[in-house]
Amino acid sequence: MKRKKTFIWIQTILLVFLIVGCSTVPETGRRQLILLSAQQEMQLGFSNFETMKTSVPISKDPAGNALLKKVGGRIAAVADLPGAEWEFVLFDSPEANAFCLPGGKVGVYTGILPITKDEAGLATVIGHEVAHAEKRHGNERVSRALLTQLGGSLVQSGMSAYGYETKTQVAAATVYGMTTQLGVSLPHSRTQESEADYIGLLRMAQAGYSPEASVAFWERFKAHNAKQGSGGAPWFMRTHPMDDKRIADLKKWIPEARSRFRPQP
Repeated sequence: MKRKKTFIWIQTILLVFLIVGCSTVPETGRRQLILLSAQQEMQLGFSNFETMKTSVPISKDPAGNALLKKVGGRIAAVADLPGAEWEFVLFDSPEANAFCLPGGKVGVYTGILPITKDEAGLATVIGHEVAHAEKRHGNERVSRALLTQLGGSLVQSGMSAYGYETKTQVAAATVYGMTTQLGVSLPHSRTQESEADYIGLLRMAQAGYSPEASVAFWERFKAHNAKQGSGGAPWFMRTHPMDDKRIADLKKWIPEARSRFRPQP
């Protein structure tokens, strides 16, 4: 009886999480689960960024740093992230990547600069990363991870309450993990990336950068991936959409972005 009460209690908590934590992304209408407060997620972002700055070398290239701050400042000026403490840091690393932590902490690796090629190419990357922070994607990932963990506890408690043997419980936990990874976590990650592509495109246009430059960047990035041999994983095992899909989507969204274009002096 005690186990069954625990099972019901976990179900109740799960339902409360789903009801209380739901919000909507205005631009896309997508429902998202947000469980951490804005202050909590920003504190996490600030703390992790400080750790990054002590563990990864910061580039001393004056031209690269100046360009990043210029582009970052223009994108941040049109972003919708109240309370953000924007900071743009160029890390000295050959990795072709960039990131944005909650609260407006943006990191760009020098390895991506040959692919961004110019100011508009860098604006494509910064717009995408800023969109992740603006739409609280980090908070959403943590919230979904908590919910998935709670769901795993629910499965285990339920099977235990109804007397399933340990071997069966382990098998069920394995199936649950694979199912949530392939059926929930990875699709959700691809959805977030596509949303960041869309909103990032709007922001770079609002900041005065030609939205057509985003397509040129992703075509260069696709060529880079092909050269590195990093395009072989099947689509359903990827955290990001396929390069061809991203390019096709951006082309579809360019007319809307063009309508938001605001030339800068």
